[in-house]
Amino acid sequence: MKAVICRSPGELVLEDRPAPAAPPAGWALVAVSHVGICGTDYHIFEGKHPFLAYPRIMGHEVSGTVIETGEGVDLAIGEPVVINPYLSCGKCIACRHGKPNCCVKIEVLGVHRDGAMCERILVPAQNLYPANGLSLADAAAVEFLAIGAHAVRRARADPGARALVIGAGPIGLGNAIFARIAGLNVTLLDMSSERLAFAENELGFSILDGSRGAVPDLVKEATSGEGFDVAFDATGNTRSVQSAFAHVAHGGTLVLVSVVKDDIVFSDPEFHKREMKLVGSRNALRADFDHVAASIGNGAVPLAKLVTHRTTLADTPGDLARWAHEKSGLIKAVIEVA
Repeated sequence: MKAVICRSPGELVLEDRPAPAAPPAGWALVAVSHVGICGTDYHIFEGKHPFLAYPRIMGHEVSGTVIETGEGVDLAIGEPVVINPYLSCGKCIACRHGKPNCCVKIEVLGVHRDGAMCERILVPAQNLYPANGLSLADAAAVEFLAIGAHAVRRARADPGARALVIGAGPIGLGNAIFARIAGLNVTLLDMSSERLAFAENELGFSILDGSRGAVPDLVKEATSGEGFDVAFDATGNTRSVQSAFAHVAHGGTLVLVSVVKDDIVFSDPEFHKREMKLVGSRNALRADFDHVAASIGNGAVPLAKLVTHRTTLADTPGDLARWAHEKSGLIKAVIEVA
């Protein structure tokens, strides 16, 4: 089968690889249809991912069709599916408490093990969800949007709450869309005027342009000095995360959607006097995938505006390398495999 391999940082090639063997019990073989390109994939290509062994087949935002099943799998041949790329052990404390998204031994397709920038992939059947009428092109967007949907659910904010989403990249935009679907009053903050113009003009969000003034002053002005009821940081930037504590109202919540490798430092007196909640949000659960699929299906997600770039498996090595540094106009790129 054809597969896109990241041999080492900066080296991306199309190769022939052996097709996967017949699926064992509990697994299924999927013909890959579409793969979204994630920020993680760009980081792997650039050598910025701290927990990755090369060579690696990237790709974890995936749709496809079941073509063979192992014993005990209740999936029909030919069924269109969305792949949940977070492979969990099913036995650890997180899994026992219904949180396989933060499994102690989690393996993410395209990161800890080979992913889906290829023609065929073996996946545990429990990680395959019916596409529920979505086109396979649309179904490939479910995973990246589920990250934001999960973060919104973790926030437990009431409808009408003032929400600040920091970071207007694909994850931040998805976060903002599902915060709006949940009835929150959403404002997006970023340092990029181009991304904010897209969020405002194409998606209809209120914005705060951090490049045009001191952010604390912008937040105070937008909230009459009170701060936001809930803030989501989706930047992956340490300074941004640390600054976000100050944007939260008394009694409010800060949700960390992105991950940074550094230690986070904040003022404990400020944290305590506000009685803030600090919430981590990692990956997504089946309920989030289902919510996203239903929201795409009912038209609540402006997916046609979010997917700005498309390519083929054969053209991926050149296109991904170029998009890693040519970000203008790029929101989400999708690979058409079949």
